[in-house]
Amino acid sequence: MLDEIKLFVPGRLCLFGEHSDWAGGHRRQNSEIEKGYAIVAPTNQGNHALVRKLSNPVIRFKSSIDSSFELPLDESVLSAEATRGGFFSYVAGVAYQAISDHHNVGGIEIDNYKSDLPIKKGLSSSASICVLVARAFNQLYNLGWKVKREMDMAYAGETTTPSRCGRLDQACAFNHPVLMTFDADNVATENIRVQIPLYLVVVDLTSKKDTKKILAELNKGFPFPTNDFERKKHKYLGEINKSIVKSAVSAIKRGDAEEVGRLMTKAQSEFDIHLAPSCPEELTSPKLHRVLSYPQIQNLISGGKGVGSQGDGSAQFIARNEESQSRLIKILNLSDLGVNAMPLTINPF
Repeated sequence: MLDEIKLFVPGRLCLFGEHSDWAGGHRRQNSEIEKGYAIVAPTNQGNHALVRKLSNPVIRFKSSIDSSFELPLDESVLSAEATRGGFFSYVAGVAYQAISDHHNVGGIEIDNYKSDLPIKKGLSSSASICVLVARAFNQLYNLGWKVKREMDMAYAGETTTPSRCGRLDQACAFNHPVLMTFDADNVATENIRVQIPLYLVVVDLTSKKDTKKILAELNKGFPFPTNDFERKKHKYLGEINKSIVKSAVSAIKRGDAEEVGRLMTKAQSEFDIHLAPSCPEELTSPKLHRVLSYPQIQNLISGGKGVGSQGDGSAQFIARNEESQSRLIKILNLSDLGVNAMPLTINPF
């Protein structure tokens, strides 16, 4: 019988520090830019798979949300598929990186039999697939990659496709919260050890946003700002973000839900002041703000903010306790807001 391994790779929620990955990357041209800092936690949802070795040199991917495909483990074929775009380009891109790096890997089947992670909602659904493929090769063929190496391979694989993901997306490779620091091309991670459970709720706003447009507008003024408007973006992604993230790390470690919530609300307020005017068509985000201020839930939360690139994609709340988390999900899902709320519990680590 061929070797078989069961894998689960979650999505990732950026609790604090969205956009700081690419902003910190601009330090390669302008060292006066502050390093980027972000706190990332795994979601309870993600991609489940059974992976097996195959005797033939092919990659076979069975998807629970799309059709399946099979390609030879040939660099030119995989590269062409990756650059074509679409769901399977992520699989091909990482496979291309894997065989380029390790020529002794063999055939592989990835049966992604369950995927309950919302797509295009700022929860790194594509990065989760990329990490899944990298981890499948790593574990089946004993490549010896540590988590950081799996992240690097997943990032390289995704950037082989038309997608232009950020460096924090691949933090879904961790099964616990981490502090990420972005300094030019260097990415450092630090485990955040949690003492008391924190009860969050992630809300799919079931709306639309244009992430490419958001990123294009926010990137104006980097690496060198030319006016006060652009300097405000540098200030938020620099000193303001650093202060909020550092405070949030301490609050998360001690399980202080009230302080974490207060910092989320502060981060959203500062985002609205400093960044939202850069792309008002996307970042005014009326549905996000309606959900954040929904009167019926205010007694259940200590704060909340947008997710990922922001806009009307997803929201996150920190509930006061486990009971409040359950009630919050029920109220939101039964409301007239037209949203889908789901739990995210950060357990002691």
